[in-house]
Amino acid sequence: MSSSPLGLPTDPPGGRRAALVWGVGVCVYLVAVIFRTSLGVAGLDAADRFGINASALSTFSILQLLVYAGMQIPVGLMVDRLGTKKVLTLGVVLFTLGQLGFALSPSYGMALASRALLGCGDAMTFISVLRLGTRWFPARRGPQIAQVAGLFGVIGNLISTVVIARLLDGLGWTATFAGSAVAGAVVLVLLVLFLKDHPEGYEPEPAHHAGVAFVRRQIAESWREPGTRLGMWVHFTTQFPAMVFLLLWGLPFLVEAQGLSRSTAGDLLTLVVLSNMVVGLTYGQIIARHHGARVPLALGTVAATAIVWAGTVAYPGDRAPIWMLATLCLVLGACGPASMIGFDFARPANPPRRQGTASGIVNMGGFTASMTTLLAIGVLLDATGDDYRIAFSSVFVLQALGTAQILRLRARTARRERDRLVASRVEAVHVPA
Repeated sequence: MSSSPLGLPTDPPGGRRAALVWGVGVCVYLVAVIFRTSLGVAGLDAADRFGINASALSTFSILQLLVYAGMQIPVGLMVDRLGTKKVLTLGVVLFTLGQLGFALSPSYGMALASRALLGCGDAMTFISVLRLGTRWFPARRGPQIAQVAGLFGVIGNLISTVVIARLLDGLGWTATFAGSAVAGAVVLVLLVLFLKDHPEGYEPEPAHHAGVAFVRRQIAESWREPGTRLGMWVHFTTQFPAMVFLLLWGLPFLVEAQGLSRSTAGDLLTLVVLSNMVVGLTYGQIIARHHGARVPLALGTVAATAIVWAGTVAYPGDRAPIWMLATLCLVLGACGPASMIGFDFARPANPPRRQGTASGIVNMGGFTASMTTLLAIGVLLDATGDDYRIAFSSVFVLQALGTAQILRLRARTARRERDRLVASRVEAVHVPA
């Protein structure tokens, strides 16, 4: 039985069973985010451990995100074809091996290979969790489900900034990263025992796959929808400033450029995460009630981020005041929730059989922007003698590109959504005898 885009009776019912199954999925995603972002608080330790400069340090995150972004469409196709449980199981095995390998790597090359393996497993989690939500909850719950899934990612960030950072100081590199890999084994057991792809009686319609031709058709049909493309550009434009800050360059910027202690810098990174949690819940409620707020919220977040980012890097004097740095971190907390809006454009634009593929296209956006910016900042820091003002200004180029694309696609997407809504209502009223 398939779900209706309007939340008609064919929707899954939700309930406690749905919350339990979906909860297992988001726990897997939480652990993946802890592993993904653990390098963000270990960047200076990694530079000392492997004896590398800024460009080489940024290569860790760039390679990880390159693998992640490159896997999004293949993972979407895998989810559509194989189901959530199989894809999540493979993902957990890969990202746990990657985290363990990173803990034990004696050389820069082996550490790079471990981060690539981690990125491959990480890539299989979020799209699977989104698909799990659409299979277990009514369509009208879509915006809240996406934001709550993002919230678990935020909690993973919080664990990295608070727990991993302190464990590194107390236990050292190997014990911290190897010990954290145990969490991967725990969620693997939960996944095998409790996760199901869909409720009883709500099996998806069987799809006829035709190899390469099927893959091309899935991608092409998803891409032709303006809602998919708009979702990708929203994700591209909103997510990457916070991702770059949390994943790698925030701690070095606050410590080396702003002269803060590592403890104070860690507190500011935690502020990003706490802000993300509050804004995520707020955005989810607003969008569930007012779908027309999606573009204004996305563009408003981009504008606020650009203004505060510019004020911080251009502040006269050697260092920005602590209140400005705190304001920057609070505003960056809105970037993750704003990026979730992208999925709410792609979801109604595509039927259930293409949800994984469309989500993969959207998810490529922010991680491609993050990867590009991580590389640009690392190269510019090396070229300018660690001038963070110049390096951090690279953010504005991608924000301008993404904003132009959002403005270009928003009207076309709105027309398609109105047409689809009218057609669905007509079909619901004129039921064949």
